[in-house]
Amino acid sequence: MLYIVPTPIGNLDDMTFRGVQVLNSCDIILAEDTRTSGKLLKHYQIDKPLWSFHAFNEHKALNSIIDHLQQGKTMALISDAGTPGISDPGFLLVRACVKENIKVSCLPGATAFVPALVASGMASDKFYFEGFLPHKKGRQTRLKYLAQLTCTIILYESPYRLIKCLQEIKEYLGADRNVCVAREISKIFEEFRVSNVLNAIEHYEKHPPKGEIVIVIENLEKSVSNPEDS
Repeated sequence: MLYIVPTPIGNLDDMTFRGVQVLNSCDIILAEDTRTSGKLLKHYQIDKPLWSFHAFNEHKALNSIIDHLQQGKTMALISDAGTPGISDPGFLLVRACVKENIKVSCLPGATAFVPALVASGMASDKFYFEGFLPHKKGRQTRLKYLAQLTCTIILYESPYRLIKCLQEIKEYLGADRNVCVAREISKIFEEFRVSNVLNAIEHYEKHPPKGEIVIVIENLEKSVSNPEDS
């Protein structure tokens, strides 16, 4: 059996009781970065074999992992932070398990875009999760597609590319769009900054951001409406 176990995106206390129990009970833990995961396991006094499973070796490691699962081993997959499979390794392994009729159980838990969306105050009844935009090839195509959507849009971004991304949002989705830039979620310096995209660009040009970032883009109708009508 394979368990998908979300891990904290910030505060280590965000780990669920069940997540700790599963990690303590499994035979092998698959980790995106064994050094990062080692700190979490040490914090919760979990002592289990730790195997590396990340974007650069998942194709090569897949068959061996499936073999161990078919032999009766119970494994848990964790990423550096959040839920595996959401902009993190995991999809290929889960798909292979489903194909081979290996039971998969995904525990509920931390995912960065959920607190960012809820805390933004933007419409959450309908939203589109894009994740990370392509760095080069296909980036303009994705931005043009996003510009056609009328629902709330969610992006992941690196602090080093935040200003570039905000400038592209201004160019393709319009300077009137409101955005929420969520940083350091669940950490000491957690920030949810809501403004129009022009003000966001000006702010982060003066104050270079740190930490992983979620950008929530307000739905089109709300952004272009007259404030007196709301």
